[in-house]
Amino acid sequence: MLTVALGDLRRSLVSWRLWTLLGWLEIRQRYARSRIGPFWLTISMGVMIGSLGVVYGTLFGQNMHDYLPFLASSIVLWGLFSASVTEGSTAYINAASYIRQLATPKLIYILQVLWRNLIVMAHNAIIIVVLMLVFGIKDGGKTLIFFVPALLLYVLNIMWLSMIAALLSARFRDLPQIIAALLQVAFYVTPIIFRPEALNKFRVIVEWNPLAYLISLVRDPLIGQIPDALTWGVTGGMAVVGWVIALTFTGRYVKRIPYWI
Repeated sequence: MLTVALGDLRRSLVSWRLWTLLGWLEIRQRYARSRIGPFWLTISMGVMIGSLGVVYGTLFGQNMHDYLPFLASSIVLWGLFSASVTEGSTAYINAASYIRQLATPKLIYILQVLWRNLIVMAHNAIIIVVLMLVFGIKDGGKTLIFFVPALLLYVLNIMWLSMIAALLSARFRDLPQIIAALLQVAFYVTPIIFRPEALNKFRVIVEWNPLAYLISLVRDPLIGQIPDALTWGVTGGMAVVGWVIALTFTGRYVKRIPYWI
């Protein structure tokens, strides 16, 4: 089973021109004849971050100099996670016409979703850069070097989650709605709009929330902190275990996808 899945993954990675092209085309079609294009997402997210920053920063008694970069980094990176998993759950369903007609590797469609959302995140990252320029970069940007490996590990975790979600959603069509609902709940119990240390009496919500470690992994280098060993260990363990499960499921059921969709 692992051999079948690894073979599909290898062929998908080799076909990088196809899934990158499909990702670009989706974005271009979505914003066809728009002068600003995907920067509309950046504008709307910037307005949302500013609004949430003022409201929740005031409610929590936060220093805006520190809170706005924290909030912006959290929401932009959470957007990559939630959009990739949500859209990933329907990746095979939306690509049904391709899958039934062409003998392409199936993981191409997961990579297409991930690539498209990485492009969107790159646009939204402008907000983080602007806030860094306005409020300054902590520790002279020494922690930014950890962002690249952290983002890579973050993306690896997103991909195995999307692989499992896409496979199960192809079989059980109610699952995408369930996933979207669960991600909405996860947003409020994960330290995104509040700091982890704010839950003094309910630390268990953060300590036993794997998404809290994922967000912390990529957010900390952007706000002048180095992810601790526990964060690296938890997210690395999630990636290893998750990929084994995702590849096992993919290898076992990948040939059934055309019949399910």
